[in-house]
Formats: sequence, C-alpha cells, structure tokens
Amino acid sequence: MNQAQPPRGSEPDRFRMGPTRISTLVVAALAAAAVAWLLISTFYYDVAPNLPWLPVVTLAALAVLEAYAAVNTRSRIERRPGREPVNPILVARFVVLAKASALAGAIFVGFYAGLTGWLFIEHTNAAIDDRPAAGAGVLASLALAAAALWLERACRVPEQEDDEDREPGERQGGPPRR
Repeated sequence: MNQAQPPRGSEPDRFRMGPTRISTLVVAALAAAAVAWLLISTFYYDVAPNLPWLPVVTLAALAVLEAYAAVNTRSRIERRPGREPVNPILVARFVVLAKASALAGAIFVGFYAGLTGWLFIEHTNAAIDDRPAAGAGVLASLALAAAALWLERACRVPEQEDDEDREPGERQGGPPRR
C-alpha cells in the first residue's frame, strides 16, 4: 500500500526550536540602532530629561543572574558531585528565558549603541552628561546577551561517550530501530 506524502513544510522538525543564531541578534541590534538614531535625531534632544541609570542597572543585574543560572545549571546537568539532578522543565524554561534575553539584549545593545553614537556627535551639555549612562547601557546589554547565550549553551544535554561508538540507527540497549 502506497502512503501519500505529507505536504511540503509539514514535517515535525519545522517547528523545532534551535540554538539562537548570532546573525539574528546582529540584525536585531542593527535595526534597533537605526531606530534609536532616527528617533533621537528627529526629536529635539535638549528638552529631554537625563538618561536614567535604572535600565542599565536592571540589564546588568539580569546578566549576573543569568550567568549564575548558567554555571549552576551546567553543573547540575553534568551531575557534578554535591549537586542535585536538574528538573527538565526548569531547563526548558531556562532555554526560553535565554532565547528571549539574548534577543532583548541585542535590541538594547542596538538602541544604546545608536543613542551613544548620536550623543558623541552632539556637543550639547545634555548630550555630554548622558554619555556615561548610554555607554554603560551598551556594556550592560552586551553582558545580558552574552550571559543569555551562555545560559542557552549550558542547557544543552552533554554528549555521552558511547554515543560516538554506536551506529546512526542504533538505540541504547537494543537492536537497531527499523
């Protein structure tokens, strides 16, 4: 009996989540930088309030928390001595958090980079006063994106030694799958 082929693009792998692509993050950062540059250059900057430090502190704190989660999760996945096994649902949540944080970090990097670039060509006192906060925003956003990528990588299942010795169709503890 001949089975009908499923329509193209309906394979189960189509909806499979993969690792975050650096190219996606770069495109998001460049787009955010362009939007920030256009917004700041279109509106009159001298009447704007000082650039706040709270977003910078928040981004830096998120970066530290995600870096800690990466170290902790990796040691639990590898089942290092003195560590409890990790809950798979928690790892899935961390992966989603990492993917979202990497994209948000890239967008903030772009926004702060566009803003910082504009502030360095503007020679008003308000622009000069906002340069430290904008530069710190770029660094904190980069730290968040890096920590998120690290957390995403830490959530991967480690390869096992016996996986390399088996044939591609062979399952662990049984005959090859047919």
